[in-house]
Amino acid sequence: MEQDHNSIDKEMNVTEHLGELRKRLIITISVFILFFIGGFIFIEEIFQFFMQGFQERSKELGNEITKLTVLGPFDVLWVYITLASIIAVAGTLPILCLQVWLFIKPALTPKEQKLSLSYIPAIFLLFIGGLSFGYFLIQPLIFDFLVALGEDMFTMMFTADKYFSFLLRITLPFAIFFEIPIIVMFLTSLGIVEPGLLRKIRKYAYFVLIIIGTIISPPDFILQIVVAIPLIILYEVSIILSSVVARKQARKMEDISTDS
Repeated sequence: MEQDHNSIDKEMNVTEHLGELRKRLIITISVFILFFIGGFIFIEEIFQFFMQGFQERSKELGNEITKLTVLGPFDVLWVYITLASIIAVAGTLPILCLQVWLFIKPALTPKEQKLSLSYIPAIFLLFIGGLSFGYFLIQPLIFDFLVALGEDMFTMMFTADKYFSFLLRITLPFAIFFEIPIIVMFLTSLGIVEPGLLRKIRKYAYFVLIIIGTIISPPDFILQIVVAIPLIILYEVSIILSSVVARKQARKMEDISTDS
């Protein structure tokens, strides 16, 4: 009989967890759809924001272009969906993190709940910061280099899908890499990552980051270094923050042992 009760309890727990997970997924997807619709509603304003930057860059290069070219009606739809999706992802990110936190909250101690909740605003701000860094600082450098590379040999024609694909390729990786410090801090607080390990694998991490910089930048050594340097700095910041978290945890453990 006890085994039957235990199996029933386990089935109920699994059902409850699945129900809770479904609830969190529905909320997250609903918020994504709302932001996606909002992106479509304000698509002209969003498009003009990016076009203003494009027009300024082309004007500075002596090749003023007022409009992008599309090769078919589906290109227009692709651009609209891409821009609306970027807005939806950025807007949904803090809600997604909150839903994940609410889902795992029962398994956390009060201290872990408070600690993990404090990371949510930082995740959102770092994501936006990474997008801004890639768009306002790195993207103009790469754009200018590529245009200058072929202006004497080719007739420049910018299509909408190619231009926005270029923007995504440059900006989105930085939005992801800017999350590294906060992820490392969180893993350090859980005891999964140690600053000593990060220092030990530093040279391997540098190698991987340089490869990533090479992939997302043109075949120019200077630009590849320019792209890789911020990634390396982020890794070093991660080591520093991990050390800070580790020291705080060590002090708390010492205080607890002293009190005991």
